[in-house]
Amino acid sequence: MAHIPRKRFGQHFLTDRVIIDGIVDAIAPDEGETLVEIGPGLGALTLPLLARMPASSRPLTVVELDRDLAAKLRKREHIEVVESDVLKVDFGALAEAKGAKLRVVGNLPYNISTPILFHLLSFVDRVVDQHFMLQKEVVDRMAAGPGGKDYGRLSVMLQWRYQVESIMDVPPEAFDPPPRVDSAIVRMLPYEQPVVLDEALLGELVASAFSQRRKLLRHSLGRWLEGRGYGGSFDLQRRAEEVPVAEFVALAQEVGA
Repeated sequence: MAHIPRKRFGQHFLTDRVIIDGIVDAIAPDEGETLVEIGPGLGALTLPLLARMPASSRPLTVVELDRDLAAKLRKREHIEVVESDVLKVDFGALAEAKGAKLRVVGNLPYNISTPILFHLLSFVDRVVDQHFMLQKEVVDRMAAGPGGKDYGRLSVMLQWRYQVESIMDVPPEAFDPPPRVDSAIVRMLPYEQPVVLDEALLGELVASAFSQRRKLLRHSLGRWLEGRGYGGSFDLQRRAEEVPVAEFVALAQEVGA
């Protein structure tokens, strides 16, 4: 019996073979690597990926919430199933159990893609890289540079820790059922020597800056800085979208010092 996509899980199954091959080529699994796939679904990406994985890299670990799909995947060789909500998975413990950093891949459920990205940010030091299919609008925001409407809190909070690159667009007809949006593949490479700072403080600072993005920063971030007794010099006669990631990071370091 065919599996019926479940709306509450945000299920859209990838079916376009050319797109699938392109994603596997981009991931390019190699000897001795530890791959984890989020949301394998019917295995459209899982099985071609497994076929490309050297024996030394198997099994492929998959995180699947849907009980029926998890049961089907368990019947496959060289697949290890973690039946769980991905937001509850401890990727640090998983890396520890595997004795290696993780390469994380997947077609993320669009309805919770941003929470998943922030959840994974907590384990970034245990990750080699990440390749995800997401709503194109989200990928555009993740990879955006300052000066445009796509640049915002998501851009800053991910780019301080990762090099983010959109590598492939995916049309709705590549899925069953077709989503109502365009999709894209994003590559995320953690920086080997990240800037040391208080991530929660950066998050608060950036949220404040973009809370009134059409106004100058003195109306939003300025008040936040004033409340913290900040006495340094930071140009608040700009809008948040004009400030590069490096400046937000440097300010967070200064405030947290």
